[in-house]
Amino acid sequence: MAQPPVPRRVLGGFDATTVGIGSIIGAGAFVVFGPAAAAAGVLLPLAVVIAGFLAYCNATAAAVLAAAQAPPTGADASGREQLGWWAAAVAGWGLLTGRLAACAAAALTVGLHVAPGSERPVAVAAVVALLIVNRFGITRSVLVTRVVIALVLPVLAFVVVVGFASPAAAGSGAVTGPVGVGGVLQGAALALFAFAGYSRIARMGEEVREPHRNIPAVIVGALGVTTVLYLLLSVSLLEALGPLALAETTTPLRDLVGGAAGDGSDGVLDTVVRGAAVLAGLGALLGLITLVGRAGHGLVRNGDLPHALAQVPVRDSVGRDSVARNPLPWITDLVIAAVVVVLVLTTDVVTAISLASLGILVHSAVINIAALTLGGRRWYWPRWLNAVGAVGCVALALALPWPQVLAMLAVLAAGVLLHALGRQGGRGVDRAG
Repeated sequence: MAQPPVPRRVLGGFDATTVGIGSIIGAGAFVVFGPAAAAAGVLLPLAVVIAGFLAYCNATAAAVLAAAQAPPTGADASGREQLGWWAAAVAGWGLLTGRLAACAAAALTVGLHVAPGSERPVAVAAVVALLIVNRFGITRSVLVTRVVIALVLPVLAFVVVVGFASPAAAGSGAVTGPVGVGGVLQGAALALFAFAGYSRIARMGEEVREPHRNIPAVIVGALGVTTVLYLLLSVSLLEALGPLALAETTTPLRDLVGGAAGDGSDGVLDTVVRGAAVLAGLGALLGLITLVGRAGHGLVRNGDLPHALAQVPVRDSVGRDSVARNPLPWITDLVIAAVVVVLVLTTDVVTAISLASLGILVHSAVINIAALTLGGRRWYWPRWLNAVGAVGCVALALALPWPQVLAMLAVLAAGVLLHALGRQGGRGVDRAG
């Protein structure tokens, strides 16, 4: 299979940090705080901090593996070289499942903010429209990411100000949900969805000047800014809405600005928040569609999916090749669309977030374990971060609702079976290693 062109190193530290922040902040910021509050209650800020720290552990593990690639490919880490094909299969299926569920969550976020009560038809339309757009090679480039961050970040910051300026809600100190260790861990697992773009940072090594110096700074900077923003958002939402009301909504930012303006859902502030949520959701969905193809390609290489679904990797970040026609086989687009539409029609946004978080956690657990095996590490990426990351991923995954956990286990079992059959049948694009 032809190798992708090597992107030029065009990003400095500041630009890379901006892209990193833009990759993280997306649809999750507009919907995740309600479900997380239903689990963690008044301890929601603690859950956000835990999610942010675990995202940092996971990002450093992925960066360690990416730095060990020779030559670097920019592909998603699988741990195949360190742990073997079985670990790669588990990581790959977790990644693919998580990204498909994240597509559904992003689409439903758009629907919830365009037509509450009729969000599913709008979400399906968004999926189909962006798959067509992606078919013509229009992907989420650095330019798109900068536009999203330039328009969405100020809105989130403004919502924080509005929340702190609003009178405290009645019962703002009330307790809701299974508050305790289990509740906080479940809240952190759900909040992790809002950090999901951190994996993008680890793949920037080919595009960033002086990557050994800049990538660690970008990880710290992007996740630090995002964690502080989300922490402030969680505190302001708890104060302005109260944990009980926050736990019952899937559009908490709309509820906050609507209540602050005293004009329900028809005010200017509400329109601004809805517009930002739609932009973030569409931007996330556009990026995720490309990433689903990348994850599927990893499973094709592993022999877990038919070769007919193979992807020819293209540059998906700097965007120099974004005008080229999408080289994915058309059957891949149909499969992606079918799976995401089924998820949109059969789940709600909270379930989609849970499944997406589970996929992230399964994949990241394998990556952390794989990173533990590598030596020659720099001082700022100690092994204990990978150990904490692996344990944390398992703990947060087990804290999520058991129906979703069992569904993920079924997907992983099916993936392992497909892998076994593929190994016996000699399938797979690359059996080296």
